[in-house]
Amino acid sequence: MSKYAKDQPVGFKNAIEKVAIVGAGGTIGSHIANALLKTGKHTVTAISRKDSGNKLPEGIIVAHVNYDDEATIVAALKGQQFLIITMAPTAPRDTHSKIVQAAAKAGVPYIMPNAYGPDIDNVKLGQDTLLGPVAKANRDEIERLGMQWITVCCGFWYDYSLAGGEARFGFDFDKRSLTIYDDGNTKISTSTLAQVGRAVAKVLSLKELPQDENDNSLTLSTFLNKGVYIKSFVVSQNDMFESVKRVTGTTDAEWTLTHEDTKKRYEDGMAQVKVGNMAGFGKLLYARSFYPDESSDLSEKVHNDLLGLPDENLDQATKAGVELVKELQLRVERMAS
Repeated sequence: MSKYAKDQPVGFKNAIEKVAIVGAGGTIGSHIANALLKTGKHTVTAISRKDSGNKLPEGIIVAHVNYDDEATIVAALKGQQFLIITMAPTAPRDTHSKIVQAAAKAGVPYIMPNAYGPDIDNVKLGQDTLLGPVAKANRDEIERLGMQWITVCCGFWYDYSLAGGEARFGFDFDKRSLTIYDDGNTKISTSTLAQVGRAVAKVLSLKELPQDENDNSLTLSTFLNKGVYIKSFVVSQNDMFESVKRVTGTTDAEWTLTHEDTKKRYEDGMAQVKVGNMAGFGKLLYARSFYPDESSDLSEKVHNDLLGLPDENLDQATKAGVELVKELQLRVERMAS
């Protein structure tokens, strides 16, 4: 495709109107789907297994597929301009590749792969957390099959990570305990689930291409084969703790605090993973991001202003996180059963 709208065939509309989402009822997929629907600019199709029990946002079209039958995925993706993949870590390893290969056969030009997290340019962090090589392989496959990708670099999801138990941001709300990494002062970039949804909707609501060589406006093509960098907050665990106390109306005396060396915690988590205990993965993933000498702060690269993303209130996001605790616990119980 030529890089200017003026050179496109008759009938070309310089907009992304048809978007397909894998995982539209999931943690991040539901926020993205809702944000896209709210713009009024997109027809959103959920790619869903027939037996999926996920509740889908109102106004979404559902296309049922069988991931073991490529023809069903190709049929569901025919005519789609942009495919967003969001999948739980528990999904079968080869599912991402199956979807990408089907998208190529269906003629989908653009894909957002299943990677919502750290800076893709920070290769060492990616290697240490074990996520980097997988994400790189997924992006490479998209390019190899003749498509282009846009990935979201948002740091950890703030509300989700706060609610997700001790292995993440160190908080156990049931026990009212907090494990503090080192001195608790290392700041990292985080984004709320809602901010990620808004960012994706903003990017997909841009013109697809510049009109001509004189058009310097922001377009979808600006981000192709690159990361969209966003943030909600750059915070330390101590900042989070102050916010949690304000939101819950508690004091230091009501919490049990323990300190743990970040590097030791990372090594303990890695040792668990190496013997097949995946409970160690969350531990190594979060601990590594809080290394004091290698902070995962994205703020110098963020596109928040460029995309017109709002500033958010930390205590409101913390409140959303506290309210999410029970829902995440129920989800774990359902998966276990």
